[in-house]
Amino acid sequence: MAVMNNALGQEGTATYLDTGNPDLCVIDFASNTTHARDYAPVWLKYLADDVTLEGTMMNGAVRGAETVQAILGYVRTLYEGQQIRFAGPYEHNGFLEVYNTRVRGEPIGSVVLVTRNAAGQAQHIAASYRPRGSALLVSRMVGEHFAGTPIANYFASSAD
Repeated sequence: MAVMNNALGQEGTATYLDTGNPDLCVIDFASNTTHARDYAPVWLKYLADDVTLEGTMMNGAVRGAETVQAILGYVRTLYEGQQIRFAGPYEHNGFLEVYNTRVRGEPIGSVVLVTRNAAGQAQHIAASYRPRGSALLVSRMVGEHFAGTPIANYFASSAD
């Protein structure tokens, strides 16, 4: 089936990028209301000891607060001008973040679903990134950063 109309967006142009609204109010993981410009992922402070992380940039899932903190801590250092589009509760035990940023000048959008355990801690994190080229760029950067460690096996390498 051929697409004959490109009414949804220009070919090669990400439709989710814009300047955002810094006055937008969002709700953080601790149920506090804050402006998007002041938002920080509070859930990173509330990781369960056996938290799992999986996502677009990874092959498989990793387990453990120390490993998850190391990966996400590094990924966050790569962001250039993160813009929060949404943060707030999702259903009865979920939390959702939607944001855009750039890495080495390349646009990347993300949707992160954090699932809470009975104690209210972040138990499972599923991170979806787009576009594919940016996700692969970041995956290779993470793989290179953690080269020589077991973490590197979950990410792309320069050879990929």
